[in-house]
Amino acid sequence: MDGDPRRGGPPGQARAMGRAKAVGQPEAAGARSDGPAGATGPASAPRIVGAVWGLLVLNTLGSAGARTIVPLPRSLIQMVTMGALVTAFALALALNPRLRIRPSAFLLLLTLLLVPSVISSLHLESGFGALFRCARLALFLGTLWLLSRWWNGSLTFVRTHIRLYFAVLGSAAAGLLISPGAAMPELYGGRLVGALWPLTPPQIGQYAAVVVGLTVLLVVGRQADRLSAAVIIVPSLVLLALTHTRTATLGLLIGLLLAIGSLVLTSAAARRFFVWAVLCAVVAAVGFASALRAWFLRGQSQENFSNLTGRAKVWDALLAAPRSTAEKLFGTGLSDKSFGGLPIDNSWLAVYHEQGLTGIALVAALLLVLGGVALLRPPSLPRACAIFLISYCAISSYTEAGLGDASPYLLHLAVAASLLAAPGTGTAPPRRAPAIPRRRVPRWAQERR
Repeated sequence: MDGDPRRGGPPGQARAMGRAKAVGQPEAAGARSDGPAGATGPASAPRIVGAVWGLLVLNTLGSAGARTIVPLPRSLIQMVTMGALVTAFALALALNPRLRIRPSAFLLLLTLLLVPSVISSLHLESGFGALFRCARLALFLGTLWLLSRWWNGSLTFVRTHIRLYFAVLGSAAAGLLISPGAAMPELYGGRLVGALWPLTPPQIGQYAAVVVGLTVLLVVGRQADRLSAAVIIVPSLVLLALTHTRTATLGLLIGLLLAIGSLVLTSAAARRFFVWAVLCAVVAAVGFASALRAWFLRGQSQENFSNLTGRAKVWDALLAAPRSTAEKLFGTGLSDKSFGGLPIDNSWLAVYHEQGLTGIALVAALLLVLGGVALLRPPSLPRACAIFLISYCAISSYTEAGLGDASPYLLHLAVAASLLAAPGTGTAPPRRAPAIPRRRVPRWAQERR
């Protein structure tokens, strides 16, 4: 006999249906094993999406920094970074020729930020470079819109983000091994800089903090084994310590505190990590208070520390500068984030200087939208990663510029937006499971039944 009809058909057909249920259906529905439980979303992102993201990372590395071992002309670096952005846009367009995009309040607000940027840049107060920066921001946002098709709340972009920035940290570590003097010059107070690619200490500290924070959350969420995570976390922490970057360190600690706190009620691993982290912090604060204080001060005087290494003087001069009504509303145009030849080093004041009060309102709305959506989501690992990235960018905005222009901070927030995207609402239609051919039953067997 071919099988019992009361059990749904022949055994071969039942086994085929079982295999389809175990393997075929999740793949056909586009489900991701690293997303929320039971979530299904659009088709998984092709590998070339990671290459596009890597080109965006290369574009936001910048061209300013310490002297490298092999002198690199700034014009050459700018050519490489802009070429990376153009290539990223072209690849994203080739991947998404039908322009299927995902609705995103984050990207919409960033696109609206282009309006005051263009209006203020047309006056050419910052020169023709302002229009060039507007075109760069437009290409940057266009690439993110094209990639939004694959934002489905999974951890795909988190893993890509970690790998790419760990590779950047690897270049800084290689420069340290090749030429320690060039990697830790006296010009920067003996802090770690990029000796192969011009990277400043705050940049390296930012990348190290983000890599460490996201990797720790993957371990807590049991999405990464401890050995491979230690290979990433330990070197990154060493590089972070060598940069003496206070903002990145505080952003890492506070961001992890908020992210793991969001998992405490639903994850035993998060509770254990939280308890051990508090105990280690107490022991470090008691036993190594003097060493931590010396590292935090970086040999600065109390006066220099109180005015944030001279930043406060630039901020006061920027706020005291006379401005017309149009400049107050729309700013003076995109620039190199400096005022009077000195870096502004504050995202809010940089946005006010370049995009006016309109820009500040849009950037504030952007952070509030992402933070509000994160609070409304149920506890999960993607939500925790998004909370970490949002809180880190918010903390860093006080002493670092970048929220109003193409920068690593916008890439961090884009990853957070991809994590907060509701699964199953993407524009890519789900693929149907292949039909399982039914086994043909001979006529004589049907007559016997």
